[in-house]
Amino acid sequence: MTLALGIDPGTATTGYGLVRLLPDGELVAVSFGIISTPKDAAPPARLAMLYDQLRALLQTHQPDTAAVEKLFFSRNVTTALAVGQARGVVMLALQQAGIETFEYTPNEIKNAVAGYGSADKRQVQEMVRALLQLDSLPKPDDAADALAVAITHLNTKRYD
Repeated sequence: MTLALGIDPGTATTGYGLVRLLPDGELVAVSFGIISTPKDAAPPARLAMLYDQLRALLQTHQPDTAAVEKLFFSRNVTTALAVGQARGVVMLALQQAGIETFEYTPNEIKNAVAGYGSADKRQVQEMVRALLQLDSLPKPDDAADALAVAITHLNTKRYD
């Protein structure tokens, strides 16, 4: 049974989702949520908070593998830089924990989960709900996105 951690990185909010692949191929949501940092904190302090909270999450759940959403081009350079910094912190924490990490683009994730690389957020969330047999759509959006990253990874590696 493989436990995969999916991460949707951001400075203000980083989504995480832990999904277990059972021997029969069933996917089960183990835990999901967000790591958030206060908007009034200085950027270095926010990155340190993200790092510390992610390290605690890794210690608690000890995933076998991890996947992180790749940064896509953004017209807002400030946002892109902040997300890039958060991705760096996430990648560092995963590396230091000895967790093999993979990356997927938003289109790869949408295609893997919804079967369509241009699927909208609601379609992806509904497929995450269905694939994990959840009673309702996972909330908040960042957590649902992180679950989609974990599902993408487990399904991709299953057929490699």
